[in-house]
Amino acid sequence: MALSLAGKFYLCLVLMLASWALLAAFRTLHEASIEQKHEQWITKHGRIYADSEEKGKRLEIFANNVRFIEDFNRAGNRTFKLGLNAFSDKTVDEFLQFSTGLLLPSTPRPRTTSFMHANITHIPRCIDWVAKGAVNAIKNQGQCGSCWAFSAVAAIESITQIKTGKLLELSEQQLVDCIKNSGCSRGWMDTAFDYTIQNGGITSETKYPYIATNGTCHVPTASLSVAKIVGYEDVPANNEGEILKAVAMQPVSVSIDGSRREFHLYSSGVFNGNCGTEVTHAVAIVGYGTARDCTNYWKIRNSWGETWGEAGYMRIQRDYAQPEGLCGIAMHASYPVVQ
Repeated sequence: MALSLAGKFYLCLVLMLASWALLAAFRTLHEASIEQKHEQWITKHGRIYADSEEKGKRLEIFANNVRFIEDFNRAGNRTFKLGLNAFSDKTVDEFLQFSTGLLLPSTPRPRTTSFMHANITHIPRCIDWVAKGAVNAIKNQGQCGSCWAFSAVAAIESITQIKTGKLLELSEQQLVDCIKNSGCSRGWMDTAFDYTIQNGGITSETKYPYIATNGTCHVPTASLSVAKIVGYEDVPANNEGEILKAVAMQPVSVSIDGSRREFHLYSSGVFNGNCGTEVTHAVAIVGYGTARDCTNYWKIRNSWGETWGEAGYMRIQRDYAQPEGLCGIAMHASYPVVQ
């Protein structure tokens, strides 16, 4: 028997109320699930909050990041995925304040138009300096704007290993403490190379350990050099082909725009996300290759610990449409030189 107009209205009302109830129940379950995820995340990363108010604030940020990750991954239209890491209870602004640290010089020196690797003719199709044993384990700069020191040290460690066969662990803290107008308040890789040359080298991590805060330069320890460089070279700007030549021979320090949320929450795959050319962060390119979908990529070594990215590394799109490279990776590249 056909329903009356009032009956149809009543049925629609019941169905609508039921839908709202189901949606509310789903939201409640989802929020409970996020709270549970947050508790598990706290345990995993050993996070300690000052009080319940701080914990509530961090839960709200964490939940916002979880939703962003889920929505992004659900879309399934990118070559990379996002995921939780040790920074997932921080906003992007907080993350930038404490976990980057690049400061471009106010008067940069003229960039070279040629360099020692310019005439290389044999460039391998792919290379991974990590697999070759020329890169140390991933480190963590902590809440100190010292990415520039980690980028420079990574490059020095690698070229030292390539030339001598010895993979040394060198001191970022020496650079943080001993280079004027730098430290946790940001710095520049070429300044680190300049200091290393003038100081007659750099000491080991064991002798001058990292403490993730500004300290006073301990000159006697800083003089106990275990690795030296005789110079450094800037790769011609905005030319990924020239960077390719350099990376074929050794890891290279580069600047990058690490300010976007997708970069902050990157988990795996070849990153081709939204970013600009206002470089905020420093990393080291430690290899390159081609993914299964034929996307060319750079392999970069970061200083945010092993929970970020692919166990501390990122693959980021190479041969980008713009000369600056994706996220400005081709704008400021340099590498140390040893005898």
